Amino acid sequence: MLKNLSLFFKELCENFFKVNQDTKAIMVYNIDKSVIFEEKRDYIDIETIVDHSSIVNPVLGILIDDFEFHQFGTAMFNTEEHQLLFISINKETILCLIIKALASVDKVNAYAYFLAEKIAQLLTMKEGDVIALSIPKFDFEIKKKDVIKNQIYQTRLDQGKNFRYKFIIVGDSEAGKTSIVRRFTENKFTHDYRATIGLNIVSHNIEFFGNKVELVIWDLGAQEYFKRIRKNYYQNSQAVFIVFDLTKKDTYNNIINWYNELDEFIKIQNLSIVIIGNKLDLKNQRKVDYQEGVDITKILSNKGISTISYIETSALSGENIVDAFRLISYHYIVKNKEYEENALKNDIYENMNSILSIKKKLIISFITENNLWSPGLQALNKIIVNLNLLITKVELNYQIYEYKNGLILKNYILDNIEIYDSDAVFLVFDAKNKTKIPSKWRETMIKVIDQIKEKKVILIGIQIDEDTNWSSLIEEFNINDLIEKKMISLLFFKISKNYEMEIFENLKLMFSTIESIL
Repeated sequence: MLKNLSLFFKELCENFFKVNQDTKAIMVYNIDKSVIFEEKRDYIDIETIVDHSSIVNPVLGILIDDFEFHQFGTAMFNTEEHQLLFISINKETILCLIIKALASVDKVNAYAYFLAEKIAQLLTMKEGDVIALSIPKFDFEIKKKDVIKNQIYQTRLDQGKNFRYKFIIVGDSEAGKTSIVRRFTENKFTHDYRATIGLNIVSHNIEFFGNKVELVIWDLGAQEYFKRIRKNYYQNSQAVFIVFDLTKKDTYNNIINWYNELDEFIKIQNLSIVIIGNKLDLKNQRKVDYQEGVDITKILSNKGISTISYIETSALSGENIVDAFRLISYHYIVKNKEYEENALKNDIYENMNSILSIKKKLIISFITENNLWSPGLQALNKIIVNLNLLITKVELNYQIYEYKNGLILKNYILDNIEIYDSDAVFLVFDAKNKTKIPSKWRETMIKVIDQIKEKKVILIGIQIDEDTNWSSLIEEFNINDLIEKKMISLLFFKISKNYEMEIFENLKLMFSTIESIL
């Protein structure tokens, strides 16, 4: 069976390489860090894979041992030459992709989730199971974000949530809108065409990476005389399919008309959009090629649409139908998460600018146990990604980043700290599976309190288990006497397994406190 799995995996990876040019190699690891499968592009030397094992293995160790990275987690790690993307397939298996240094990881991410889903199906397949090894070819525009190198950036889709959202399907008559809906919801296809008169509403549930998603699908009639009625149906939509017929060029040309109609009646910039080229099975009758679909997607993206993709489907054969709905769900869940994050990010950015309008320099120091993982620094980097970085100094035990606006970020591991000039210090400790804190933690805290000046801020984040006794843990630091002798603001906070929002919230608290004591 394993031999067959290896052949299936090889075919799956070959299909993935065809649709995503930025990925150089694909590896699947067991929880014990052993390689289950690996595939690379033909032009990649095996030495490249071997060289990366010296980087991958330590990062895997942190993900497996230090993080709650056992299901639906995602992490990235940048080097000068490559980017590494990790996705946990299940509690025992992790997918790793080696990606070009200048590629957009966010864009690869969308493809990688589909790959992870296919691998999960392979690993659990039974005799008689038929698994489609194709990877849907889709394209969407996204801006490349620069991040600090040699840091593990852990992210994850929202998970364990229930989502319910309304999305509409529009496009010319006979493009196959209703057939797409029926194939998805009933897995059926009819050759008898009947135009949708006005509106057809269907609800369908799917599971997507730990989330339950209810899609309320509004299939709208395309007739021109329904236009004034359709505007009422558009209200409160969160996503849209614009469908055209690959065998009829005029339906492709009318995509822009459907876009304009949507833009006339609702705030289209807030929508997740997927352009669908349907009737992929009619290859000999095709009048619109794939690149034309990509081109119209780019044109609409330039009009201000933040989330837009292109995918081709066949309602007749079912090819890519489910993947199209999973793609729109992916966009919606990501957008939902970004909406929550952006509110906090904007507040933090405004606090930071307010502080810098009063003082010329703002120095923030981060202290962690591992030089590959500094969650406070990573979260702040997402906020200041567009700032002009003037100076970078990277040593084994510390890094310094100086920005044109006066912001200076320093990152230390426990053994080597100098924070005398810092306005705030952000420490992170990992107390999982520990009954007592290491003496080194208290020594570090004493050193920080001793070095930092009065009227400054200290935040201490501690990663804990569910059964950790928080009060007892804090008491072990035994620093009350030191705090009473020095006028500083000090706060302990818990870091849970879903820590991203917690880090943003405490960064906001840190900057607000700095501003309040100026």
